[in-house]
Amino acid sequence: MSGIEGLKKVLESIILNPRYAPFLAVLKAARNGAVYGAKVRFPHALVMIFLFRSGTVQEKMKLIFRATRTHAQNLAKYASIYKATMLLLRYMGSEPGKEGPYDTFFAGLLGGYVVFGRRSKRGHISSVSKQIVIFVFARVVLSLAELSIRPSAGIIRNNELSKRIGHDAWPVFAAVSWASVMWLFRWYPDTLQSGLRSSMDYIYVQSDHWDNLRNFLVYNK
Repeated sequence: MSGIEGLKKVLESIILNPRYAPFLAVLKAARNGAVYGAKVRFPHALVMIFLFRSGTVQEKMKLIFRATRTHAQNLAKYASIYKATMLLLRYMGSEPGKEGPYDTFFAGLLGGYVVFGRRSKRGHISSVSKQIVIFVFARVVLSLAELSIRPSAGIIRNNELSKRIGHDAWPVFAAVSWASVMWLFRWYPDTLQSGLRSSMDYIYVQSDHWDNLRNFLVYNK
């Protein structure tokens, strides 16, 4: 057996040992967070930066890799803090070894503050962190809205009324969301996230300006 094969066998005996599984799950979560963050951010940054940012190709590539690295690092850090905190709380509760009903909340609270809530030394919060938090917040609000009308858990106990609200709520939500963002963009554009503001400017403002057929059809003036 070669040295590499021997080392592989030793490592596999360690990672397959149930005794180490809770601790190794922290490392696995960090790995998965980094991989997922890179997969999600790289194509998004590639498209958005090359379409809407000015500068040389080298400058754009630096921005792409910086955004990808930040996203991957943030998810890896959060996943490791969350899993480690869950592991710690499991053995600190009234019933050691058993997950408490609020462990996930407190573990998420700590990870969210440490990774996404704190400002840099210059007092800034990265745009990548803001985008991730806004993404999560939007889905939390939708989940809570759905939960609120679920008869078994929410404030609406009548099944028929719950179904009616669930059916009619989305058109109202969609209309109010778009009405609100257009009003904000028109009168308070500085309050909108920069990526959204740039996209809306491209669609709704730059469409008002042209002086020949070329910059009417091919590109903006």
